[in-house]
Amino acid sequence: MAEGWWFLAGLIAGGSVGAALTVLLARRIWRNARRLAARSKGRESLLELGHLAGGLAHEIKNPLSTINLNLKLLSEDLARHDDEEHRRWLRRLTNVREEADRLRGILDDFLRYAGKIELSPAATDLRTVISELVDFFLPQAEVAHVLVRTSLPDKAVPCNLDERLFKQALLNLMINAVQAMSAGGELLLKVAQSRDEATVEVIDTGPGISAEHLAKVFQAYFSTKQGGSGLGLPFTRRVVHEHQGTISVESEPGKGTRFLIALPLAGNTQK
Repeated sequence: MAEGWWFLAGLIAGGSVGAALTVLLARRIWRNARRLAARSKGRESLLELGHLAGGLAHEIKNPLSTINLNLKLLSEDLARHDDEEHRRWLRRLTNVREEADRLRGILDDFLRYAGKIELSPAATDLRTVISELVDFFLPQAEVAHVLVRTSLPDKAVPCNLDERLFKQALLNLMINAVQAMSAGGELLLKVAQSRDEATVEVIDTGPGISAEHLAKVFQAYFSTKQGGSGLGLPFTRRVVHEHQGTISVESEPGKGTRFLIALPLAGNTQK
């Protein structure tokens, strides 16, 4: 019986490794597709990328879902036994489940970045978006001993935004900032408006980014964080571009980092 349990656990662990290899293959295919798009920016190349993302979703999600389900069932069976040997197996299986969850996270990040983005924009006061996002984020910042401040103009700042996607894009910047400030610090979100555009600044007092890494922060799969997918910032840039905006970054090691997003005001968006 014990040998049967261990054999099944080995199969599932092997399946998890197989899923990891599938993700690595997906990354290679995606890089090749990106090079194809760089050479030919026509509609056909973009459609091919869309089909690629959809195909990868099915190829990876289906076996990974089966793996996760079997891991859950096996964990429940092992938990029924109250002896040290089964507890040891359960601990090992828990490690495998964590790896499977990590792979699912990689897949979700890939699909979010590579999949088709369809905006549902509406005229929105940018100040409201920032205020709501900060209220949502405050508990996480407080746990990390990070003080979050905002600087908002007195008058409305109207932009055509898909609130859900734009909040997710900003949230990526805020999460990265808090994670960088491991000893605490300050995070400032500043909104301003000129004649024809709005700007959002996300400024932290963290350790900053080296010049070498600064040039790569928007590259897919580049990450300095252990376990990071390297797709958060590329996704943020893509969302900003879909809103016909721009994003840039400045950083000084030892002093902090500043991301600047510029967006057209409502009524100035190009059709």
